[in-house]
Amino acid sequence: MPKFLRIGVHQSNVSGYTSKAWWVRRVGSTVLLKWGAVEVQGVGDGRKIYWALPPRAKTIRCGTVQRAKDYTKTAIARRRDHRYEPLAGNIAIRRRRANRGTELEPALATILVVDIVRSTEKAARLGDSRWTQVMNHYYAAVRRELKTLRGKEVVTTGDGLLATFDAPGSGVRCATAIREAVRTLGLEIRVGLHAGEYKVSGADVVGLAFHVGARVAAKARRRSPGFERGQRSDVAVWYPL
Repeated sequence: MPKFLRIGVHQSNVSGYTSKAWWVRRVGSTVLLKWGAVEVQGVGDGRKIYWALPPRAKTIRCGTVQRAKDYTKTAIARRRDHRYEPLAGNIAIRRRRANRGTELEPALATILVVDIVRSTEKAARLGDSRWTQVMNHYYAAVRRELKTLRGKEVVTTGDGLLATFDAPGSGVRCATAIREAVRTLGLEIRVGLHAGEYKVSGADVVGLAFHVGARVAAKARRRSPGFERGQRSDVAVWYPL
């Protein structure tokens, strides 16, 4: 059950950063994949890895055991080529608890989730130094648009960001503005927007609405053939009735 953690500049000996992880498992002729943003706490033998959000999952049915072995071998080689390090331990799900005496207060907002398309391939092609510069410009552009439209940053997730808005219209305008701003950096993004209720406890926010927002972002796809060639539909929106 190989697992891999992406390591960037200076991240091998620091704590408290976000990155991405891959989990690969073969069962007979079937290959199971999981991947997503993780939080890294501690260093060395005491380091612990947590999923920042529920990981994405995919099942590949290869038909024969040999094909499954070949697929797994290729997947593992690809991770190593993209500056991932093997993980020996488990990737846990962090369970956040409110402090004693502190009640979780309900809140309603439009949740925005941003994720860079094919970030691993871009990072491998550019190298750590150049990719770090691109990411600095990327986060600066995203935060500039958030400030303009009064969005509140919640957390960064590897190469993504999660924020909330009081009004749905502001979230939609911000998603469009971010998409256009980061194209000058040669980046394409997926953005998910979801209006829902969550819980607040001090600086912590929890709730299914954030996970739904991440799933909506994963559904962002290219435009249909009727749109102008070369354009993308990177913004997916779902408002429950």
